[in-house]
Amino acid sequence: MTTTSDARRTPALPHWESTPDDLSAAIQQIKPALRARIEASGRTVEEVFAVVEQRITERVSEIKAAQERGEPVWPVIDYADIAGGTVSAEQIDQLKRRGCLVVRGHFDRDQALAWDADIVDYVERNNFFETYRGPGDDFFGSVGSKPEIYPIYWSPAQMEARQSTRMAEVQAFLNSFWKHESEGVQWFDPARDAMYPDRIRRRPPGADSAGLGTHCDPGTLDLWMTESYQRAFRHLFDGTVEQYDPWDAAHRTSGPQYPGSTMCSAFRTFQGWTALSDMDHDQGVLHTVPIPEAMAYLVLRPLLADVPDDDMCGVTTNQVFPATHKWHTDLLEGLVGIPDIEAGDSVWWHCDMIHSVAPVADQQGWGNVMYIPAAPWCPRNEAYAASVREAFLTGSSPTDFPPEHYERDWTGRFTHDQLNETGRRGMGFN
Repeated sequence: MTTTSDARRTPALPHWESTPDDLSAAIQQIKPALRARIEASGRTVEEVFAVVEQRITERVSEIKAAQERGEPVWPVIDYADIAGGTVSAEQIDQLKRRGCLVVRGHFDRDQALAWDADIVDYVERNNFFETYRGPGDDFFGSVGSKPEIYPIYWSPAQMEARQSTRMAEVQAFLNSFWKHESEGVQWFDPARDAMYPDRIRRRPPGADSAGLGTHCDPGTLDLWMTESYQRAFRHLFDGTVEQYDPWDAAHRTSGPQYPGSTMCSAFRTFQGWTALSDMDHDQGVLHTVPIPEAMAYLVLRPLLADVPDDDMCGVTTNQVFPATHKWHTDLLEGLVGIPDIEAGDSVWWHCDMIHSVAPVADQQGWGNVMYIPAAPWCPRNEAYAASVREAFLTGSSPTDFPPEHYERDWTGRFTHDQLNETGRRGMGFN
């Protein structure tokens, strides 16, 4: 129980519910406040960070040892076991420890290849390549292949996959790894996903791609500066770092992120994509640091004395959250790629995890995916669903993405009458 005297001894944290006008001044205000909060517990920032650093070191050592033994680092589970409830306890433990998963046979291979062909037909019949104006954002524009990321959201293939029973079963399975009830609050409904429309990647054979650097997506400066995230990361700032749980959704599902060009309005338990082609592990594929606890390292690292007072280890608004060798070398030693993937497999990683896409020269085979995450129904996702419904009905780009709006007048776009019950619930139509 917190007494009045306890409250006086615990320094209050400033917080901003929108992007501060003066970022440098806000950073120089929040960093000493966070340090003071930690020190009020009787521990120094260095002592708290050492706990996290030791945990990360152990996890990285485990990953390296598994690689040396020739063992897979990424958990792989057959869709049939998820659907049948026969996933083993060992597989569940590994998924929770690694925070990532390949679902083998999530969709039949022929179905995935047919969706890939349908997407080509959809964009070609609507003259996409003749009207393509170039990358709509700086981040995905860095991949170099033109186009590699298609700003397409409402093709029949994407919508059929999003509202399929197979997708709903896997999303519910992944949501179940999170603690979704605490403090008398149900933070999200694990059995109902909010539809989060995202884009398509199609990388052709022979392509050269610069890939994407190591980064994470849960937020930027709002991770330190908003009241909801200060509560979500409370154990990192109150001296009880051993209790920090990266699978606890408390306070993550209501407060929004700061608006900007790289934000995600939705709460995602897992990011994910579904393969529309076969992909070998050395052909410019996804890499992650498969350590869900790594967010504790990323959040506490800027508070150490070697980081300038106005710097959060390179984190700012309107840019992705970078993970770099300058500040995060210990973490990046654990970076590991996915195994070989077949069309119809899906790939998932915890929303906090550092990830990247490796560069490739003269790619062998296609590298095609559609991005579909797990985003359970919660206040934050319900609020975003209103803009998703409007974008869907008008064929517009969703508000989290550049306003390119290619599909507004396209023929063959997925329509409201084609939604099934899962699709309607996912968009909040009922």
